[in-house]
Amino acid sequence: MTASSPKPEAPDAIDRIRAFNRNYTRALGLTGRTYLQSGRTLAEVRLIHEIGGLGPVTARSLATSLGLDQAQLSRMLARLERDGIVIRAADMADARQAFLRLTPEGQALLDGFSTQSRAALSALVPPDRRPLLADALDRAWSLLSPPPEPLTRPLQPGDAGWIVGTHGALYARDEGYDASFEALVARIMADFLDRKDCSREAAWIAEQGGRRLGTISCMAEDRETARLRLFILVPEARGLGLGQRLHDTCLTFARAAGYRRMVLWTHESHRAACALYARNGWRLISSRPARAYGQDVVDQDWEIVL
Repeated sequence: MTASSPKPEAPDAIDRIRAFNRNYTRALGLTGRTYLQSGRTLAEVRLIHEIGGLGPVTARSLATSLGLDQAQLSRMLARLERDGIVIRAADMADARQAFLRLTPEGQALLDGFSTQSRAALSALVPPDRRPLLADALDRAWSLLSPPPEPLTRPLQPGDAGWIVGTHGALYARDEGYDASFEALVARIMADFLDRKDCSREAAWIAEQGGRRLGTISCMAEDRETARLRLFILVPEARGLGLGQRLHDTCLTFARAAGYRRMVLWTHESHRAACALYARNGWRLISSRPARAYGQDVVDQDWEIVL
């Protein structure tokens, strides 16, 4: 018997990104000494694009936007000026600085670059795949950009299905609950939507960049009592303060709606949520073993005076 060869290690995410960059630049012909065989370096072409796209611009603002040091930028601009591609014009309001703009020859060069680049991409990407690639690149750029601040908003069409599915999937994975739990959440949401009691009931979604991260609901128990329901965060959103934000939003609504107390039901295993309730003045009023959703659980009831 011969020993099997070790399985090659799969490339990590960084290696895969680097491989894409190499393949993409090679496919577009950007690996040569000059851009599209124009005799211009890629850095010079980027300068031409910036000056042509922004209109009159100062060298200082170009250095800032492109991350270039002043000496490097000055050398490139001097060459572009000598070749009649860029011209400087004094600022009438401040003689200490000058604006840069493309000459007619520079604009013609920029137009030619755009035509060649579009033709290269058109040859590389079939028409039916272009929208998909454009969407994927938009997503890629969003991943490279600082994430937007999370926000909390009222329920919108389509959110109820996400709430039901997220509860079912996460509780099955983390707690081993069977499908009866998802069915319970579906009934709670259906009844809430059917009641349409906007003055005394509400639900919210926490989201970031259009992605749902969590939810909470305030539902009527009786005339003076509200019930906090369906409180959940996806795992990657935990520890960001969103749970506290959703909690505060729910209690603020309950107070404004005229409730005098609020109650909730949970399980002892939900330790992070229970710790949040305790920090915010909730009182544990009962705890008892039970069998539910295919698991042995410990039911807990909590309340808070509003």
